[in-house]
Amino acid sequence: MINQPVVKLGIVGVSRDCFPVELTKARMAALMAEVQKAALPEVYDCPVTIENEKDTMKALDWAKKNGINAVCMFLGNFGPEGPTTMFVQKFQGPAMVLAAKEEGKANLASDRGDALCGVLNFSYNVGLRRLKVYIPEYPNVTPAEAVKELADFRHIARVVIGLKNLKVFGFGPRPFDFLACNAPIQPLYDLGVEVQENSELDLKVQFDKMARKSSKIKAIAADMEKELGNRNTYPEIINKMAQLELALLDWYENNRGASNYAVFANKCWPAWQPVFHFEPCYVNSRLTGRGIPVACEVDLYGAVSEYMAECASEMPATLLDINNSVPDDVIPSGADLKGASKQDLYMGFHCGNTCAECMKDCKIKYQLIQARLMSPDITKGTLEGQIKPSATTMFRLQSNSDSKLVSYIAEGHFLDIDPCSFGGIGVAAIPGFARFYRHVLVGKRFPHHGAYAFKNVGKILFEALHLLGVEDINTPLAAGQLYPGENPFAI
Repeated sequence: MINQPVVKLGIVGVSRDCFPVELTKARMAALMAEVQKAALPEVYDCPVTIENEKDTMKALDWAKKNGINAVCMFLGNFGPEGPTTMFVQKFQGPAMVLAAKEEGKANLASDRGDALCGVLNFSYNVGLRRLKVYIPEYPNVTPAEAVKELADFRHIARVVIGLKNLKVFGFGPRPFDFLACNAPIQPLYDLGVEVQENSELDLKVQFDKMARKSSKIKAIAADMEKELGNRNTYPEIINKMAQLELALLDWYENNRGASNYAVFANKCWPAWQPVFHFEPCYVNSRLTGRGIPVACEVDLYGAVSEYMAECASEMPATLLDINNSVPDDVIPSGADLKGASKQDLYMGFHCGNTCAECMKDCKIKYQLIQARLMSPDITKGTLEGQIKPSATTMFRLQSNSDSKLVSYIAEGHFLDIDPCSFGGIGVAAIPGFARFYRHVLVGKRFPHHGAYAFKNVGKILFEALHLLGVEDINTPLAAGQLYPGENPFAI
């Protein structure tokens, strides 16, 4: 996957002056031995053990020189909370804390570390400095347990670093009768995301400019033909689709400016087809599959949500409408619904923006809904078929109309059930979805688009949102737990 940060995670040991520093150093050595055994990539131990503020500055200098962009503060003993949290404050990147468990009764008489207590003081001082730090559910760990937490934190940090170095390119406004994904952009700036809004004409000029680069267009077209094989139903549009891909990639390379990463949110109808004479969906799917999400319908927050899902999973994601109910006769007798009820099933659909890697079967088609309004000949270019059976996490980060960030996360599965319909589409099973839909998606006025990771990454996204300062995080509630405003007499 391109367009994602490489997390270089530094582990910084700390030691309170009334505890032996050798205890922290020995426990750091044991931790790093487990890291190497697990082959956890890009994890480095700081040669400075922080005991005082001068050590803090030395450790910060080490982090800067070595390109460390995420950090774990490791309490080998109680730890000096002032210098430790000062490091986190001045480091400014994603940070977590872990603390060493006592190894056994042999060390309790004189070599006890008291790190359980140290985490309390660390947390208190983090609050004084108004910092956001990831503290796992069980921060006191053995070396083997620490490796599992470090592996999760690398994913969490990737989401945070990526978002804070991201630019969203928007092309075109939303049509008047389809305002569903409009939202204030101020919260994106508050997160550190840059927004560059452009006209549809800008993209047309960019597309026409690429016509001169015929050799590059031919190379992309050949790659498309190789990927599609006998699924290349309309070969007459392959060069136009290749020209659009080249146009978007060229824009990506030359317009990121001060940002390291970028995503797109492009207008795709109703004006697109009469001007370009094909659909952009397949091109969108290819870029998204490589790590550059291209959201449909100028959905800025949808593009950001897709990007976060890709950083969390290190896999392609997609953007789908939470679209239609599933008739009983679609569901095979005895089908495994993965813990969901029939009422919790729905179909996730979009015209054809899900990459081929995430489809069970697919081919290039024309967009049936848009063809009701215009010639089918100019709506060719969707990638349609059944979404592959897999675990999934549906996710959205959104600004509400009051410029407050809201979000939802729900884990489930795409089922191996034929949707019996058109588009890029799959039957989604999210346990508890029916109530979640009514009291979160509808009740909190979320738009119809959701981002979907093809992996269960709810934990990663939840913690990343916390580090980013998003407080309104919604998840499905178990039976018996009422959503705010839910009528207890209606259940």
